[in-house]
Amino acid sequence: MRKFRTGPPSVRTKNINIPGVGAVLLEKSGRAKHMNLSIRPLRGVRVAVPKHVSFAAAEVFVRSKSGWLMKHLPKIKAVEKEISRRRKDMPVPLMDMSAARRILVDRLDALCEKHGFSYHRVFVRNQKTRWGSCSAKKNISLNVNLVRLPEELMDYAIMHELVHTRELNHGPRFWGLLESFMPGAKVLDRELSQFSFLLVR
Repeated sequence: MRKFRTGPPSVRTKNINIPGVGAVLLEKSGRAKHMNLSIRPLRGVRVAVPKHVSFAAAEVFVRSKSGWLMKHLPKIKAVEKEISRRRKDMPVPLMDMSAARRILVDRLDALCEKHGFSYHRVFVRNQKTRWGSCSAKKNISLNVNLVRLPEELMDYAIMHELVHTRELNHGPRFWGLLESFMPGAKVLDRELSQFSFLLVR
């Protein structure tokens, strides 16, 4: 007879509080090979814990890093304040997903026709860390927040992904090709990074 487990499901996360640091999230990760400590604006302190490592060991690890965390927390708090200020000053509110998708797909198709590109499928998502991506199958994903950018930067981000349909990496050939369609590409890339506060939630 086949036996089934009847115990409680395994716990994937645990929250702890460290004096002087505050809340810390311990989270089991199937991809982590070693414990990985990160601190990000608006997301707080997180430890990626390999499956074979206990939460108790992870807690000892993060407490040993409390001095480093307390040193960097003021910088993170300053960044959070700046993000809040810039969001308030952002003139274009986020529109609904269907309207944003129409704008982005129309612009994607216009740039394809203008520069001779093609793609397989397009997705519009509210991504947390990137403006877009392109797969080896030429599936393009665009961040809905692109509609809030100046038009030149929205076009740059879309062209960046279209060029990835020909060059998947960020090597010299990629940048050379992108530059041929978007002169000053690296300058535009730096300008785009100034709007990264829109991605942090």
